[in-house]
Amino acid sequence: MNIVVLAGGLSPERDVSLSTGTMVTNALRKKGHNAILVDLFFGMDPLPNPIEQAFHVSGFLPPFSVPEAEPNLEAVRFSRNGGFSDEIGYGVLELCQSADLAFLALHGGVGENGGLQSFFDLCDVKFTGSSSIGCALAMDKAVSKSIMRSEGILTANWAVARKGIPFDAAHFPIPCVVKPNSGGSSIGVVIVHKREELSPAIEACFVLEDELIVEEYVSGMELSAGVLCDNGECIALPLIEIVPKHGFYDYQHKYQAGWTDEIVPARISPELTSKIQELAKQTFRALKLDVYARIDFLLTDKGEAFCLEANTLPGMTPTSLLPQEAEHFGLDYPALCETIVNLSLKR
Repeated sequence: MNIVVLAGGLSPERDVSLSTGTMVTNALRKKGHNAILVDLFFGMDPLPNPIEQAFHVSGFLPPFSVPEAEPNLEAVRFSRNGGFSDEIGYGVLELCQSADLAFLALHGGVGENGGLQSFFDLCDVKFTGSSSIGCALAMDKAVSKSIMRSEGILTANWAVARKGIPFDAAHFPIPCVVKPNSGGSSIGVVIVHKREELSPAIEACFVLEDELIVEEYVSGMELSAGVLCDNGECIALPLIEIVPKHGFYDYQHKYQAGWTDEIVPARISPELTSKIQELAKQTFRALKLDVYARIDFLLTDKGEAFCLEANTLPGMTPTSLLPQEAEHFGLDYPALCETIVNLSLKR
């Protein structure tokens, strides 16, 4: 098949996406597909004529390593001259319309919040992963946590802080966690241990988004459960246990090799494993997700599993969790990518 792997874009997770996209492109080429990597923001200028020549590819792309710090998006934006729109580069739509499928290797922003999915639906472009509604529900943490709670899925207590509206920092329980409402990769996340740190943490996080989540801190083992779904029939992959070597599971610990121990299967009982896998599938369905996702949890010493969030386009970098879970299940990286392609085409 001719497949456009879309990566990059203007999200703070841009570099993570480029790493995912590079690996996915190479994996799909190993499976015999004509896969090309296209940056959502930069596109392809000029387009070949005929456009099908873009898929005449051979060999493999060099690996892309995620830097320790997130990218300077203003510098990225400044480096492009013109384009189809503010978010979509020249030729992206035409390439995706000429392909059999667009593999979304994007993380965060318009690529994961349902915006691009809606646009592709209107333009009759087939794409991988969940629909626009599922992506929108999962990306908005305040909305997804409300849905979880309505479904009886444990999630930490929270409040929403909005820019320009005073937040009652004097009464929110400490310790707590401040995070962007729609962000990912732990960018902007701050664990607040002292009350006087809360208001400054909120103000600093407003640089990233105008709406934040202030969440009660839950201490526990961090776990992740990948879910694959075939027309409503869902399976949860083996759980992976996440053990950062310093501090918490932040941007550096997620993408720098050797900073975190990832243990699969997780070192918990079969009963707790089954419980969390069922919760992962329940969360997946409650948020109207499809094809695949990764659901993150904190497991307390009392055996309570608190759902943190659902990731509709989870990372597929060299240090990412979903590929490790899938490999333990029996799907190596190329097979996982091929499975995502096949399930998406059946959707």
